[in-house]
Amino acid sequence: MRLISLREHQTHECEPATAAVAQAMGATKLVDTSLTLDGRLLLRSGSMVGAARIVAGDDHVELHVLPKVGIARLLWLLGYARDPRGWRTEPVGLTPEHDLVPAMAVAFATATSQALAPGLLQGYRTVEEALPLVRGRLREADQLRARPGLALPVEVRYDDYNPDIPENQILLSAVHRLHRLPGVPPATRNALHRTAAALADVTPLTAGAPIPATPPNRFNNRYQPALRLARLILAGDSIEHAHGSTLAAGFVFDLNTVFEDWLTTALRHAVETRYGGTITGQHQMHLDHDHLLPLVRPDITWWQGRQCLAVIDAKYKSPGKTPPRDDIYQMLAYCTTLNLTRGHLVYTSAGARRVTYQLTGSGVRIVVHRVDLSAPVTHLHEQIERIAEAIASVGHASDVSTTPTAGPDAAAKDGGYPS
Repeated sequence: MRLISLREHQTHECEPATAAVAQAMGATKLVDTSLTLDGRLLLRSGSMVGAARIVAGDDHVELHVLPKVGIARLLWLLGYARDPRGWRTEPVGLTPEHDLVPAMAVAFATATSQALAPGLLQGYRTVEEALPLVRGRLREADQLRARPGLALPVEVRYDDYNPDIPENQILLSAVHRLHRLPGVPPATRNALHRTAAALADVTPLTAGAPIPATPPNRFNNRYQPALRLARLILAGDSIEHAHGSTLAAGFVFDLNTVFEDWLTTALRHAVETRYGGTITGQHQMHLDHDHLLPLVRPDITWWQGRQCLAVIDAKYKSPGKTPPRDDIYQMLAYCTTLNLTRGHLVYTSAGARRVTYQLTGSGVRIVVHRVDLSAPVTHLHEQIERIAEAIASVGHASDVSTTPTAGPDAAAKDGGYPS
């Protein structure tokens, strides 16, 4: 078996592979494949991270694409986007060298063992079935429809106290998901088998069905760490390809989506708590009055009733010296449609200073923010607080405003936003 490991947005050259393996690797969306002039396989990773196992005849390949921010930070970003209260700090014991699947599997197996150690959580579940005796309440309409004139069996409904409850169903579904993923250590796989045996009387979730809510209470509090990890495992996009004799299995996360979801949740907490209103993700709108142009969805918008106060776009990339023109055009369209004089672009790169660009002729200003995802968690929260303040405030003397003109050296400093 060959192991190929690379980081996001990296190019990797390796030994030639069969056409079927190269095609399957490309189909995972983890990498783009091409051939060099001397016939070697060239892999280019993008913003998708995860792991996949490709099997084609006797050729077995494990492909891993790792995030630059490290596995612990990725898990924190994923978890915080789903439950800010439950993911205040990063998972302990993980290093940047950990692969994604082993890290998630080990953390989940440990948390699940601790959750199940005092015994399986049980609860009441409503059951409807036909029995040779009356139990609970008789379902008269179902009895007459299914067995008119017959006394037995009886259609009944009753509450049964058993372990087949949403908490256990989520854990079991995550165990089944990990069983299919490459890279799970043997000791962890054995622990997962023991967990599956303990949950033998539990029904796994239906594939594709929404994951049921399990709000914390005094009964399931010990389950919460394991449930948070289970939701992350179930959230990853599944890779299940079978093309002829070539098989590919695994799962991936799109870092563009991860960053957008995290930023939406973080700004929702920072803005709504201090300034009120409502932060909305992926708000649908049309660019024209007649609704003839396709729908567009700004990543994040801030509303007070029916009035939009701000629009924010999350960009999982570095803006370089100046933002890409496509990003500026996109934000200008959002601001024009929403009747805003200010739009915000949030990029993932180091650098604490905001830069404001005043667009000629439109009166719109584009504010560029930077978030350093590699910073300690406390510093990340501070960065979000500064962005929230910039979104909600009228003036910022620390901003640097650049007004494009026809000549060079046209940058002019500006003390704040228009009132």
